Amino acid sequence: MNASESKNKAVVLMSGGLDSATCLAIARDQGFDCYTLSFDYGQRHKSELHAAAKLALGMQASDHKIIRIDMSGIGGSALTDMDIAVPEVESDGVPITYVPARNTIFLSYALGWAEVLQASSIFIGVNALDYSGYPDCRPDFIEAFQKMAKLATKAGTEGQEIGIETPLIHLSKAEIIQQGMALGVDYSQTISCYQADLEGKACGRCDSCRLRIKGFFDAKVSDPTIYQQS
Repeated sequence: MNASESKNKAVVLMSGGLDSATCLAIARDQGFDCYTLSFDYGQRHKSELHAAAKLALGMQASDHKIIRIDMSGIGGSALTDMDIAVPEVESDGVPITYVPARNTIFLSYALGWAEVLQASSIFIGVNALDYSGYPDCRPDFIEAFQKMAKLATKAGTEGQEIGIETPLIHLSKAEIIQQGMALGVDYSQTISCYQADLEGKACGRCDSCRLRIKGFFDAKVSDPTIYQQS
C-alpha cells in the first residue's frame, strides 16, 4: 500500500461517550477513513463498550476493535477499583475518577494500530475546558506525546509522522454538542456516566453527568440521556 492510499486513514479513540462520538463525526467530516478503538480496561461502567460498538457501526467505521487490558489490577481510581466510591460532589484537584496513565496507554495502543494501518492521524476527544482536572487531557500532554510518537515509531523516523488530533480540546461542552448536532451525531446513543447501569442509564450525579447536563443546557438542546431516576 502506498502513501496516497493510506493518508486518509485515522484511528479514533472511542469510549462510547459524547466527546468521542463527536470526534468520530469530525474525523469522518474531514474525509478520514475511520478505525475506532475502545478498551475494556476493568472499568465499572461496561455499558459504554456496547455504546461504542453501536456508534462505530452506525457511523460507518471501517473497523472497530475492543482491546482488553486489566487496569483494575493496579487500581487507584474509582473507575477501576470497586471499593472506591464514585464521587457525586465537586472536589478540588485531580479527582479520584482519574485513571492513572489511562490516556498514555490508550494513545500508545492507537499509535501501534495506526502504524499497522499506515494511518496518518489519531483522533482523541480530550478537552481542556469543561473537563474534570485530568492531567492527561491537557495540551501539554498531547504535545509531549506527539514528540514521543515521532521518536518511538518506524513511521516517525521515516518522516511519516502520525498526527495526534484533538479537535475538541479548546471547546466548551456546549460547543462540542452544537458541533456534533450539526454533523448529525445521535447523542441518545452515547453514554458518559461513570456509573451507568447495565442498561446504560445514567446516574445524573457524577462529575461526568453534571458536565453533560450543563452542556446540553448551555447549548439549548434537549438532553436525550436516560437517567436512572426517570
